[in-house]
Amino acid sequence: MGLAPVAQAQGAKSHLTLAMVGEPQTLDPMASTADLVGTIMQHVYEPLYTFDGKWRIAPMLAEAMPTVAADGRKYTIPLRKGVQLHSGRELAADDVIASLRRWMETAPRGKAVANEVEGITADGPLKVVIALKNPYAPLLAQLALPTGMAAIMAKESIATPLKDYVGTGPYRFKERKPDQYILLSKFERYSARSESPSGYAGRREATIDELRFVPVPNANTRVEGMLAGQYHFADLLPIESLPRLEQAGGKVVPIRTASFGFPYLVFNTKEGVMANVGVRQALSTAIGEGEMMAAGFGDTRFFQVLPNHFPEGTPFYSMAGGDRYNLRNAAKAKELAEKAGYKGEPIRVLTSRQYDFHYNMALVMAEQLKRAGFKPQLDVVDWATLVQRRNDAKLWDMYVTHSGQFPEPMLSPPQLGNGAPGWWATPAKEKLLAEFNHEVDPARRGALWGKVQQLVYEEVPYIVVGRFSSLSARSPAVEGYSPTVWPFFWNVRVKA
Repeated sequence: MGLAPVAQAQGAKSHLTLAMVGEPQTLDPMASTADLVGTIMQHVYEPLYTFDGKWRIAPMLAEAMPTVAADGRKYTIPLRKGVQLHSGRELAADDVIASLRRWMETAPRGKAVANEVEGITADGPLKVVIALKNPYAPLLAQLALPTGMAAIMAKESIATPLKDYVGTGPYRFKERKPDQYILLSKFERYSARSESPSGYAGRREATIDELRFVPVPNANTRVEGMLAGQYHFADLLPIESLPRLEQAGGKVVPIRTASFGFPYLVFNTKEGVMANVGVRQALSTAIGEGEMMAAGFGDTRFFQVLPNHFPEGTPFYSMAGGDRYNLRNAAKAKELAEKAGYKGEPIRVLTSRQYDFHYNMALVMAEQLKRAGFKPQLDVVDWATLVQRRNDAKLWDMYVTHSGQFPEPMLSPPQLGNGAPGWWATPAKEKLLAEFNHEVDPARRGALWGKVQQLVYEEVPYIVVGRFSSLSARSPAVEGYSPTVWPFFWNVRVKA
């Protein structure tokens, strides 16, 4: 489709044209853990708590941090007074309770939280009480994440599937034209917090009248569109495009988001050839994560090849299981595969070109697997199709994805929760995660995470390939943008 150049006025309204990686398969913020869904719908819906600029928990729709009972099993959450829903009435405890119950029934992380919850009740119109079966350290972090979001919505809008998007955010849903755009408009009666902005926390202001999220599945098309002035912002660009962006004579501002996240491979532990843990162990022995990261990102400024799932210096740094990382041992892998009973079945690998690094890593991995006697079959689809297909255990054996890097292990990948694609569920996982989540002492939790990481390397429900920084770009006319995992466009201005 043709887009009006950034510099061209579109009536009197200010607007942003935002080139995203594709078409979201849903706009229901609870129904998908896909970053694309969370990125768009965090403008429409808000959580009780969020993350500030240092990834600390901060209140959003909650008035303040909760009061926690001495035994750690009861959280009393005060709600802000006078918060306006897009439907025109004020938010109340009943909306929050209905929303959290739906989240616990719908979202993988919500289902994990549901296992810990005794009940959710109201204590008056502006107070919510969450009673837990045991102390549960990740609770507030789980409530704060924008993907698979514990979004608070008007109780009367709740349905499955969701048809009316009635939240409290600085933008309201206006229109969707599939494969063309999703249009959000400024919510004039938005109830902002008073604190200074910090990360996702503090004051949010819709300074732009309309946000137009445009699906642009081809990464190079996103680059060319930025250089041509078609977009105000383009998400997740190929690293090799950086020199062109830097040499564009000030027409484009490249954005490097450091420590963005980690690519990872998810295995179908429920059905098919990868349900055999021995075959998964053989496959992990065959691949070389270093080669894959180099293929995905090229420039060493943009990636790290390390076995630890959390950076050194953080509470959850551990080298447990590191001896199983980046082996690239075809002979050993072939031996392990035969011992596990692998008979040359095709291994169906779901991947997409919309995230070019996913596809490039998959190509290299396929060659590594062939050398070890595996028969990889790359099923290349658009991202929305991949997100849809991965919910059906009969359609795939592994898929390529990525996640942001967060301070709480239970936030990602969602396979650590319950019911996420891959369906990892073993007695060892259940035991170790119960110990980890019920421990509230940070030092003890750090040691327990090492045991979980070791189990991930042993049972191979997923493989963390490495860590990476991302490249995106904005127009020089866009001011106030803060680089982060899920781009947001409140508090952003456009120069005339």
